[in-house]
Amino acid sequence: MTSIAVRNPRTGELDYQIDDMDAAHIGAFVSAAREAQHAWAQGGLAHRTKALLAWADELEKNGAEVVAALSVDTARHRISAEELGAVIHFIHGFCEHAPTVLATPFRKLEAHPDVVFKVTYAAYPVVGVISPWNFPLVLSFIDAIPALVAGAAVIIKPSEVTPRFIEPLRRTIEAVPALANIITLVTGGAQTGAAIVAQSDAVVFTGSVPTGQKIATAAAQAFIPAFLELGGKDAAVVLAGADVVRAATSILRSALYNSGQVCYAIERVYAHDSLHDALVEELRTQAAALKRSNAAGDGGHYGPMIFERQAAIIDAQLDDAVSKGASIVLGGKSERINGAVWIDPTVVTNVDHTMTLMTEETFGPIVPVMRFNDDAEAERLMNDSMFGLSGAVFGPDTHTAGDFATKMEAGGVSINDTELPRVMMFDGEKTAFKKSGMGGSRYGATSIMRYVRKRALLANEGAVASLEKLAESEI
Repeated sequence: MTSIAVRNPRTGELDYQIDDMDAAHIGAFVSAAREAQHAWAQGGLAHRTKALLAWADELEKNGAEVVAALSVDTARHRISAEELGAVIHFIHGFCEHAPTVLATPFRKLEAHPDVVFKVTYAAYPVVGVISPWNFPLVLSFIDAIPALVAGAAVIIKPSEVTPRFIEPLRRTIEAVPALANIITLVTGGAQTGAAIVAQSDAVVFTGSVPTGQKIATAAAQAFIPAFLELGGKDAAVVLAGADVVRAATSILRSALYNSGQVCYAIERVYAHDSLHDALVEELRTQAAALKRSNAAGDGGHYGPMIFERQAAIIDAQLDDAVSKGASIVLGGKSERINGAVWIDPTVVTNVDHTMTLMTEETFGPIVPVMRFNDDAEAERLMNDSMFGLSGAVFGPDTHTAGDFATKMEAGGVSINDTELPRVMMFDGEKTAFKKSGMGGSRYGATSIMRYVRKRALLANEGAVASLEKLAESEI
């Protein structure tokens, strides 16, 4: 078995390594999971809930090691702790909602009063989960937990860029015997992911559009469902009469969170001509006051880039934009210091849609601002994208901004703020538009239903039809 070296984003050193598991290794894990899943499903929801809540307790007690490992790979501590808290929240939330979501009482058919029916649910036996590097823990389990509640076993391959949390997390899982071979964490790169798609019964992928398209093709070949959560190029539209300070603060919070390494980060801003200059100045002023975080708890606002290659993509986008007339108001290209790659908050003006900065996913702390003259132009610009994950609209009031928000071709639109869909985990649903994803909503308690097949059971409580019914047919 070959190995993969893992880079430390704060030092630049390759100071860790993981196994690159091939199809044979994955096959053994899938077989064990498939065998264990039968008892997991047949044990019922109460059994599954008890085991998952016991695991949540283990995470509460021993999660510090998981957070420490995440912090090394992602160069951040607070967000890593938030990830652990989110997973615990997911476990409790899905366990709480599952009895209602999965309830299936018998009921009568209106057209046939002697017949009663109910729908039962059969989970996909093994669900493969392939997760990205920007939120390694949360995006490994945001889909895995509802699948587990539904009765599936899961095989999870976190990104080879950020894998250090796997070992301490495995120990928390091993502390709950009922989860043996039900939650399996594997390591590796592209060949490992391909093996998971080929051997699972359903697959969930979170990552880039090009990789998602490859997984969709492979899943079609394997004739399994693929649930894809892909990239974004979220737009913020600032209408005439909007509060400039509020808009700037909200946009920057979204664009700079996790150093912009978020699929739903605001990556392009359209500002009405009447407030464009004031918004740019407010963005520049607020962003200039932020500082780098060189260590946990030092009061810094952003860390180095997690994935070194992403910085090269961002630099190329900035070069392209400047070559076509864009102006960098604050910040600029990446800087390497003692092995770490930093990109400071960057505000760019005089941009347009000939520039890759405005059309391709950036995944960094860059805020390009484009001027528009009227709502029709703003609508055209915000929807001129292959992406449709989410976005934001700022206006003078909820009604005005809300009316305009209905025109945005995106799955979740925040009004007079950004990233509001994050708070509706169990309460609402949204789907990605365009190439930002496919396969139903991962939000809402009913996302459990993505991982089951429906079986109809029908019972005739009256007389059966006589054989004379055969005489009524024309033969």
